[in-house]
Amino acid sequence: MEWIVLLIIGLVAGTLGSLMGLGGGIIVVPALMILSSYLVILGDVTPQVAVGTSLLIMIFTGLSSTLTYLKQKTVDLRSAFIFFAGSGPGALVGVYFNSGIDTKIFLIIFGAFIIFISFVLMIRKHLKPLKLTKTGIKRDYQNEVGDTIEYGYHPVLAISIAFIVGLCSGLFGIGGGSIMVPAMILLFGFPPHRAVATSMFMIFLSAILSSVSHIALGNVNWLYALALVPGAWFGGVLGATINQRIKSDTVVNILRIFLVIIGIRLIFQGLS
Repeated sequence: MEWIVLLIIGLVAGTLGSLMGLGGGIIVVPALMILSSYLVILGDVTPQVAVGTSLLIMIFTGLSSTLTYLKQKTVDLRSAFIFFAGSGPGALVGVYFNSGIDTKIFLIIFGAFIIFISFVLMIRKHLKPLKLTKTGIKRDYQNEVGDTIEYGYHPVLAISIAFIVGLCSGLFGIGGGSIMVPAMILLFGFPPHRAVATSMFMIFLSAILSSVSHIALGNVNWLYALALVPGAWFGGVLGATINQRIKSDTVVNILRIFLVIIGIRLIFQGLS
């Protein structure tokens, strides 16, 4: 029964993570820490083990969803590699700060962080994307109704933001999509579907780097990973398929509501 629960967690995490561009860690990390009190197989899960195991799972979620998004031609590969130039080093810094962090403090900060992201998404329609500069990178994308949308960014700003994203990924084990997707939508004018797909590829790359660091530190429980990976893989494909069939605004609204619920739950757990 416990193995089935972990399989379902992996499936839910992979599906929601791929659908919203989060990577799935936002489900796996709190799930492992909450259920450790109820499932004998989990024992006493520390933030370090939860984060390290989550990042390993995100490699498979990121790969499966990226392959699906590549078939749909929604991934901006050039932008993803530019963002990874910042998120990669940031992930290593995050892994360093993760070591030794107290569980309650971890949960409270984690919960407050994702509620803040939800608030940013709530006011997104009142904000305008940054104006493209002459030295910035300009891209375009044809959305689901056939309209061509232009977006762009300055590489220095993009890499700086991606560094923060990577840091949060290594620290919290969430993949960083909860920051990167809003940043791409709000600051750079990415269409939501394009932002989600590109974020998943960047998460895949960052997860490889940060999970290797956590493995070296002994922060990965291979037993948990073995149970979580199958669900995460199929969830990644399922989430990417669903993403292509729903409206862009729907993706953002689901993301916003979901973050609030999880954030409140984490803060409550940290305070109790």
